[in-house]
Amino acid sequence: MIDVLVVDDDVQVARINAAYVAKVPGFRVTRLAHTAADALAALEEHPVDLILLDHYLPDRTGLQLVGELRRRGLLTDVIMVTAARDIATVRAAMRHGALQYLVKPFTFAGLRARLEGYAALHRAFADGGQAEQSEVDRIFGALGAANAGPAELPKGHSTATADRVRAVLRTADAPLSAQDVAVQAGLSRQTAQRYLKLLERTGRVRLTLRYGETGRPEHRYQWV
Repeated sequence: MIDVLVVDDDVQVARINAAYVAKVPGFRVTRLAHTAADALAALEEHPVDLILLDHYLPDRTGLQLVGELRRRGLLTDVIMVTAARDIATVRAAMRHGALQYLVKPFTFAGLRARLEGYAALHRAFADGGQAEQSEVDRIFGALGAANAGPAELPKGHSTATADRVRAVLRTADAPLSAQDVAVQAGLSRQTAQRYLKLLERTGRVRLTLRYGETGRPEHRYQWV
């Protein structure tokens, strides 16, 4: 599980954000904080993997909080979730090492996409060892892929259908064929294939080929 601290000065907004996080498999909110001081105390008591951080806090800004964390040697990952949209703040967030920047108001799909991108990054780092260029590209692309997908579907695609395909892939123990996905999602093979190709293009799904003794190789899809 990926532990998350939600920091927002608005109590109701913090609860909504926490509820969103709880709906994404693999994530759990350990605590809510409404000031920078509360956040620091929470992290000292229970370190987390990720902070969802508002910029506008009553005692200091979110970026000042990140600076304080770094001075204390806390390398907790940060995704900014804030109404601050001026370029200076966005640029400062990048320089402070924020992994993503989500502007309020946002949809659940928008946050989910970024959390899933973070989860892919988290898994890549957990493997350790050495990285070839292809692996480095995959790591750097994990968060970029979060900006596209079911949250921003092309015309003619349904979010509900995309979610069904995603759910099948995410719970699979091994790569699946388009036919496997179609059967489990209750879709036609053509529809499943169309959504699988979309998810592959956005980096959410990995395509592999399984070769038999004769004929064309079978395409297999796995959630990444």
